[in-house]
This record gives sequence, structure tokens and C-alpha cells, in this order.
Amino acid sequence: MKYSDRVYEEFEITEPIILELIQSAPLQRLKDIDTAGYRPLRVKPKMKIGKHDNSRFAHSVGVYLLLRKYDAPLAEQIAGLIHDVSHSAFSHCIDYILDVGSEKEHDHQDNIFEDFVKKTNIPQILKHYKLDLNFILDDSHFPLKEKNLPDLCADRIDYSLRTAVIFGEIDDDGKKYLLDNLTVRSKKWVFRNFESANRFAELFLRLNMFYYAGIRSAIMFRTVGDCLRYALQKSYISEKDLYTTDQLVIEKIVCFLDKDERLKLLFDRMNNKVNIKNEPNNYDARVFCKSRVVDPLFKDGKRIKRVSEADQNWAKIIEQESKPKQYFLKFDK
Repeated sequence: MKYSDRVYEEFEITEPIILELIQSAPLQRLKDIDTAGYRPLRVKPKMKIGKHDNSRFAHSVGVYLLLRKYDAPLAEQIAGLIHDVSHSAFSHCIDYILDVGSEKEHDHQDNIFEDFVKKTNIPQILKHYKLDLNFILDDSHFPLKEKNLPDLCADRIDYSLRTAVIFGEIDDDGKKYLLDNLTVRSKKWVFRNFESANRFAELFLRLNMFYYAGIRSAIMFRTVGDCLRYALQKSYISEKDLYTTDQLVIEKIVCFLDKDERLKLLFDRMNNKVNIKNEPNNYDARVFCKSRVVDPLFKDGKRIKRVSEADQNWAKIIEQESKPKQYFLKFDK
């Protein structure tokens, strides 16, 4: 199978278990789930984005491709490929829809991951290839795939490069430079020098400020959360619907817009038809966004250092940017 990726370009995928997992229903569903959450508030005017370019599917395959590119064990590649199958429609908007208390952490998907996987056909696929499900589900076996912030991991590297490429924050030369300078040392992601590590750290910071934890994301999370929570309360959609796709949920909601003025207002807000500002002294709704910052490792002679060790100001940025962002939204109506 030939696979073309926006970040890693052309790959030939031949491993039978990888091909079967890619074609499985849990992975295919991710093609219709936007990684950012909800697209109308995220896309710049005239931005050309393919239908699945910013999907959870593209990201999941991207994590697999990154791990494969750097010779991670097959089991780790598999863990990377399936790591997002428990995402709901609208991705991390789920943390603002259900009363789960995860606005600051965006961890609902992680909390349900194991149980979700066990209800799919993924366990049967793994068993067919004589792989232990519990081993695959245990991230302690896979240090390249998953690490806590501010460390780098395959998940974090892929979604940041993917966001940067799709939204034009880096060009092809910039992407190539970062990937060419990225290495693996003792099961850790390490850049070849300070300059490349620092460039990645600054890129990630810019993405966090504008995309992951910026005001536009805050508006998206709050408005999508409010609309879908109301739709749940009115039984226009069910919680089960939230684990289908973005489009299927939208199609169900649209059927009730002419019958419910409140739903129509909330739907207009999430579709950018209502002016919304950040007004700390006069607001209608408060919202938190998970904030992310990284402290990459790099090679300095025979030593491995962090960017914060070479740049004391970066240590201050990590402390500041690791705290959830808070916004106070004022709606025109």
C-alpha cells in the first residue's frame, strides 16, 4: 500500500498487521474527526486543506510513520497507530461537552482509552498476529511513543509538525530541517544541536499560543461544548452519537435548528456567526484551555542537554506556559 503524508511524504506500507489495523473500523472512523476540534473557527481564509489532512486518522498514521522512520519496534509502531481511536467527534471538544472536569487537562480520551479499545475489533486483530493486547496498551513499554510534557514524544512531534505544515507555519525546507536534525538516543528524541532543538521549541510555543491554547481555540471549545451539551440535554443527540463522526453529529443537530431557538443560537455561535470577545471584566462564559510547551533534548558534544539548560529564559517560559490558559467570553447575543 502506497501512502502519501503531508509531513513524511511517500511511504510503502507492507506489514500485514499495520494494513489490517489501518483498514479497521476504529481507524477509518478517525478520517471524519478533525484533530483541531471544529473546523469553521480554525481555518484561515483561502487555506487549502484536503478532506482528511487534519484528521485524527492522518495524525494516527503519522505517529506510526514517525516511529517507523526512526526504527521503533513494531509493537511501538502499533501502539502509536491506535493511540487515538478513543477520540470522540470534535476531538478535545468532548472535554467541554461531558461533565468530566477535564477542561484544563484534555484527558477524557486517555481516561476511556483502554475500555474503548477492548470494545472494538482491535483485540482480535492483535490476537491473530500473536500480540498481547495488555502489552500494547501499556505506555511504559513505549518511551518514544508517549512522554509527559515538556518532553518530546512521537505523538507530540507529529501533531505539532502536522499543524505547522497544514497551516503554513513552516515550509518544506523548515520541515525537512527539523526532521533531518531529529535523532533517537537511548530511547529518547534528541536533536543534533541546540539550534534545531530551539527552533522546534519556539515553533511549538507559537503553535500553542495561536492554535492549541489561543483565543480562537477557547471560543471553539466553549461554543461547541455549549451547543452539544444542550443537544444532549434535549435528547437531540445521544452520548453514543458523540463516538461516531463530526458530520453525523452535525447532521442530527441541524434537524432541530428550526424548532429550537436556543439551539439555533448556540449553533450560530459555534459556526462563527456571532461576535465573541475576551472581556475579563464583563463576560458571559469562562473557559480554560490546556497549555503545552516543550523542552527538547539536544546533543552538545558528548552531553545531552535540554533547551532550558542552555537558555535560562526558556525555563521561565516553561513555567509560565505550562499553566492552563483562561479566557472570559462575551457574546454579542
